[in-house]
Amino acid sequence: MLAFWARNWWMVALRGLAAIVFGVMALVWPGITLMALVLLFVAYVVMDGILVAFTAVSERAKYERWWAMLLQGLLGILAGVVAFVWPGITTLVLLYLIAAWAVVIGIWTVVAAIQLRKELEGEWLLILSGILSVLFGLILMVRPGAGAVAIAWFIGAYAIVLGVLLIIFAFRLRELDKEIQSALEQPA
Repeated sequence: MLAFWARNWWMVALRGLAAIVFGVMALVWPGITLMALVLLFVAYVVMDGILVAFTAVSERAKYERWWAMLLQGLLGILAGVVAFVWPGITTLVLLYLIAAWAVVIGIWTVVAAIQLRKELEGEWLLILSGILSVLFGLILMVRPGAGAVAIAWFIGAYAIVLGVLLIIFAFRLRELDKEIQSALEQPA
C-alpha cells in the first residue's frame, strides 16, 4: 500500500493544490453568491473525485483495496453533480452536503493513515488532515446558521490548510518513492 501512495505522490499534490486554489478563491471573494459558492464547491469536489478515482482504477492491479479509493472518488463526483444539478439549493442544504463530504473523507483519510503508520514516517500529517476534515464537517453541522461571508472564509481557510497538509504529505511520499526506486535499482 505504501508503494502505491509513493508512486502516486503527484496525485496527492494535485489534490492539495486544488484545495488551496479553492480556498484562496473562497477567501478572495467572501461575499460571493450562493451560486458561485456552489460552482466553486462543484469544481473542487469533482476534480478531487476524478483524481482519486483515476488513481484507484490505474492502480487496481497493484492495490487490493482499490475499490475503496474508487468509491471515495465517485462519492466526491456525486456530491459535486448533486450540487450542480440543483443550483437553487439552499445554503443550509449546501452546508450539510459539504459537511457530510468532509466528515466521510476525513474518516477515510484517518483510516488510511492508521493503516500506513508502521510503513511511513510522518503519517501524522495525513491523520491531522483527516481530523481537520472531520472537525470542519462537524462544525458546519452544528453551526449552519453562520453568515455566508463567514462560511466562505471558514471554507476557504479549511481548504487552504488541508491543501498545504496534502502537499507536504505528497512531497514526503515523493522522497519515499525515490528511496524505493533507489533500493530496487541496487544489485542484490
